[in-house]
Amino acid sequence: MTRTPRLARTAPRRIRGPLLFAALIGVVAAITAALAYQALKSSPALPSASFSASAPSFAPSPSDTRRGEYREPLGEADGAVPDGVTVFDDAVPAVANLDADLLQALRRAATDAADFGVAFHVNGGWRSPRYQDRLLREAVARYGSAEEAARWVATATTSPHVSGDAVDLGRSDATAWLSRHGARHGLCQIYRNEPWHYELRTEAIHHGCPGMYADPTQDPRMHQ
Repeated sequence: MTRTPRLARTAPRRIRGPLLFAALIGVVAAITAALAYQALKSSPALPSASFSASAPSFAPSPSDTRRGEYREPLGEADGAVPDGVTVFDDAVPAVANLDADLLQALRRAATDAADFGVAFHVNGGWRSPRYQDRLLREAVARYGSAEEAARWVATATTSPHVSGDAVDLGRSDATAWLSRHGARHGLCQIYRNEPWHYELRTEAIHHGCPGMYADPTQDPRMHQ
């Protein structure tokens, strides 16, 4: 007689416990996240970060505002120079209001320099007294004292820019060209610390440019 084989008994699966535990962990995490979101939503906003108290401020003083000096921006009429202006731009007051002899010398030199691919772009020319005063105040704020600012910016009563007797040229190729050839046009660098600043010295055509001052504080004109 043949015997029917008995099926092997398998161990019962024990998976309900771990699955239940994982489900409970997920529910707890979801509840925690919801509570955290509600707390964050109802909490007052934090104050935004502020700049360091030691950072310099360039805001106008109340007295400047009362005088109206900051109510209107300084524009071309005061001598501000737009980008790309050259010594041939008669429509720009910073150029048109330069001393006539200085302007002619600049244009003759610029015509010669153009043969070498060099253009004379103007960063500063004639300025109104109001504009010069503004530049001086900004320089004092930037450099920390009137004495240090005087090495870079003159007062409105002494500045050759206000009288139309000075030009600040942009781009190093123009100033490099003038350092070599400017004297024959009577155009001279005046201050050693300002290679962009040129004035007319007609005697330089025959005798060369005079020695440069270290900076404007060494110029006797600045102490008149």
